[in-house]
Amino acid sequence: MIRSTIEISSTSEDHHVARCAAAAIGLSLVDAAIPTPIPGIKPGFANIVILIVLERYGFRTAAWVSLLRVFAASLLFGSFLSPGFFLALCGALSSLFSLFLSGILPKRFFGQVSRSVIAAFAHISGQMALAYFWLIPHAGLFSLAPFFALAALVFGIVNGLAASYFSESEKVEGLHQVPIQ
Repeated sequence: MIRSTIEISSTSEDHHVARCAAAAIGLSLVDAAIPTPIPGIKPGFANIVILIVLERYGFRTAAWVSLLRVFAASLLFGSFLSPGFFLALCGALSSLFSLFLSGILPKRFFGQVSRSVIAAFAHISGQMALAYFWLIPHAGLFSLAPFFALAALVFGIVNGLAASYFSESEKVEGLHQVPIQ
């Protein structure tokens, strides 16, 4: 009998991404547990982790954490490859794209809160576009836009303030700054 061993080596960056993704996944579970009056409106607490990672470690690491969160959360919720998964993925990709573009904005005028609000609006815009072009091709869908926009504004501000607070604090376990090579 021939036995072979597969050895997978990991780097400190891999461990760091995994810790940050685990924090984001945990916050996604918290989001799912909070009842909301309108389906689809969630606080998006995992975005706090994404914003902190983006500021401290750059876009590449933030994208990894965000996408790992979407895939892992969908597996935990049993929604992998369902319309909900694709809505979450489209929202995350739209949000990441807006965060990438917001990187060219002057940091003097655009901080964590404004980037969070931009990402929240991009997230809901991406989801509504996908819902319209794939799931519900009816103009009535856009009657929900004011509710989603208000939620994006409120939760974008709240999450941006939280990310700003935690970015300033060195007390965040597992998110301390480690040089990534």
